[in-house]
Amino acid sequence: MAQKPGIPKGTRDFGSQEMARRNYIFDTIRAVYAQYGFEQIETPAMENLSTLMGKYGDEGDKLLFKILNSGDFMRGVTPENIAEDNTNKLATRLCEKGLRYDLTVPFARYVVQHREELTFPFRRFQIQPVWRADRPQKGRYREFYQCDADVVGSDSLLNEVELMQIVDTVFQKFGIRVCIKINNRKILTGIAEIIGEADKIVDITVAIDKLDKIGLENVNEELRQQGISGEAIRKLQPIIQLSGSNTEKLETMRQVLSDSETGLKGIDEVAFVLDTLDKLGLRNALELDLTLARGLNYYTGCIFEVKALDVQIGSITGGGRYDNLTGIFGMPGISGVGISFGADRIYDVLNQLDLYPQSVSTTTKVLFTNFGPAEAAYCLPLLAVLRNSGVPCEIYPDSAKMKKQMQYANAKQVPYVVLVGETEMQQQKFTLKDMLSGEQTLVSGEELVEKLA
Repeated sequence: MAQKPGIPKGTRDFGSQEMARRNYIFDTIRAVYAQYGFEQIETPAMENLSTLMGKYGDEGDKLLFKILNSGDFMRGVTPENIAEDNTNKLATRLCEKGLRYDLTVPFARYVVQHREELTFPFRRFQIQPVWRADRPQKGRYREFYQCDADVVGSDSLLNEVELMQIVDTVFQKFGIRVCIKINNRKILTGIAEIIGEADKIVDITVAIDKLDKIGLENVNEELRQQGISGEAIRKLQPIIQLSGSNTEKLETMRQVLSDSETGLKGIDEVAFVLDTLDKLGLRNALELDLTLARGLNYYTGCIFEVKALDVQIGSITGGGRYDNLTGIFGMPGISGVGISFGADRIYDVLNQLDLYPQSVSTTTKVLFTNFGPAEAAYCLPLLAVLRNSGVPCEIYPDSAKMKKQMQYANAKQVPYVVLVGETEMQQQKFTLKDMLSGEQTLVSGEELVEKLA
């Protein structure tokens, strides 16, 4: 017997009901982005590997899916290249392209490539899949969708404020209670300076960013393995465990970072965002979290992460300010800030909390039964009218027994069924059955359209 086919680990199939729910997520986010003046673009699934490599740090580079060159991909590779045992170097010879790791780096490439066509500041959103060669686990997939919004060409912190308003609005529409966490990479740089490890900022942020996942002791052990001194780790402890209100944390950190110009600038930036949003009145909690690091190397200012309060799952939205990203593609001096909604994790949260509107699961609203060619011909004009009125409907394609057609309607959770036989055709009427209550009503075509549309 032939082996049952499967799909790669970390990927998923989505049936019709699942796609209806996912489209609800995409449409909700898309509508909010549009309200804030963002324009949609798309970029290719694969980019030149030179575009992707070196933008996500060593850990990110390891998670890139690389695509073998077509044809004789071993051409030009010598035994010496293989004997070097340098996987990354060999990969650059075998692979010229890779699947995108996120949407931000391809967006930076897009901005540089199309700079003459764009009006700055440029506000774009993008809803597309990305791929990471990560270890699959709950809430973590190898193929998943991101829903990004970015503003490039503006240094204003009002952009950060508006992005947090977008986050708040989206999750309010979904009915998901969240905590929006904020920090600033300048604060983290200042911390690295005052503990005497300024040159280890990348190692420190990568380790701290894992605090929720691996715990404090394992973070400290990773810091030790990266060569951070015991004294520096000791000084770090009260900072990353700092508690209190946002105002209290800011005041404490102003004192701690009093000798760090960079750190104080980060404090000022966060304070502006927090104060402005406080006056605007977000519906969800906003928390200064000094352990938030966002491991990606390109962040330079405010950084954000969103956690669901009622479900145990990783962050469901993240983002931050990146002042230097376009510079690596030959366009220095262009600042940007963005957020990314993790659609797949939001999907899982909505499923666990059962927060989808009932209408989302229903595709066909009305099923017309089919008891023969004459009855079907009688129904077709009304089907066209209903569809033109925005009512999703279908006719059972085969002349089959009533039981079979009703089973079909129940399986698809169709709320209404239209029954047409000789009696209905003689009276120029239709029998409308409410599948939830079982109630049947004899109505004219106009009445049926008025009721359903």
